[in-house]
Amino acid sequence: MSRTVYVNGEYLPEGEAKVSIFDRAFLMGDGVYEVTSVLGGKLIDFAGHAKRLARSLDELEMPHPLAEAELLEIHRELVRVNGIDEGLVYLQITRGAPGDRDFVYPDPETTTPTVVLFTQAKPGLADSPAARRGMRVISIEDQRWGRRDIKTVQLLYPSMGKMMAKKAGVDDAWMVEDGAVTEGTSNNAYIVKGNRIVTRALSNDILHGITRAAVLRYAAEAQMEVEERDFTIAEAQEADEAFITSASTFVMPVVEIDGVTLGDGTPGPRARRLREIYLDESLKAAI
Repeated sequence: MSRTVYVNGEYLPEGEAKVSIFDRAFLMGDGVYEVTSVLGGKLIDFAGHAKRLARSLDELEMPHPLAEAELLEIHRELVRVNGIDEGLVYLQITRGAPGDRDFVYPDPETTTPTVVLFTQAKPGLADSPAARRGMRVISIEDQRWGRRDIKTVQLLYPSMGKMMAKKAGVDDAWMVEDGAVTEGTSNNAYIVKGNRIVTRALSNDILHGITRAAVLRYAAEAQMEVEERDFTIAEAQEADEAFITSASTFVMPVVEIDGVTLGDGTPGPRARRLREIYLDESLKAAI
């Protein structure tokens, strides 16, 4: 069946959706995006995603084409018409197609952004087999641009990282810069030492994860220590546990790093517990 998608104020069959070839996201990667998970037909952490979207737009001096309430209405309508019980809603806002190709972008007051949303059904998103077995990761050099805190559509190097992991026969890659782990290709990275959760502090070097913020809050409430600092691959390999967080994987245990098995090679108790807490609390707060 064809999905219904949203393009610039219209709900359309996906086969009828069109965007100009002069759109700056197509020509320049000039756009931002958010991905909101759907569980039980409801949106997870929508307010956090809307807030980060606004920040990304501001950092790129792009107009805000829709208010948060309007975005919420569109998300809910797409979930409804596409019958999404478990899955994702992808939202992308670009600077639009103001004219012919030019490196210099126009005054935001005279620009009409392009707004696109679509859904992806992901049955079994909450009860993931990967969460039961744990992920294996490799380390790669972080070669991205310096503003990783802005959630842009410039995803070529993360895609290359995913492919490096696939060719190595593992699940994902952790990126390393100046000897320290920054983050995964599409997720924030953590290690566990005793009762302490260690993850890189927020800066321009990493994405300010919405799931990250919630998980660190739940960890503190569960009497786990939280330490925000850099860590190396060698330190990670000596950790008791490791895990990642993202909107589409929630809390996902990591059981192997660069061929070194963590613990007994199965998901650790703190990662499992944080996943349980996150899913329980998120479903209670879902809208």
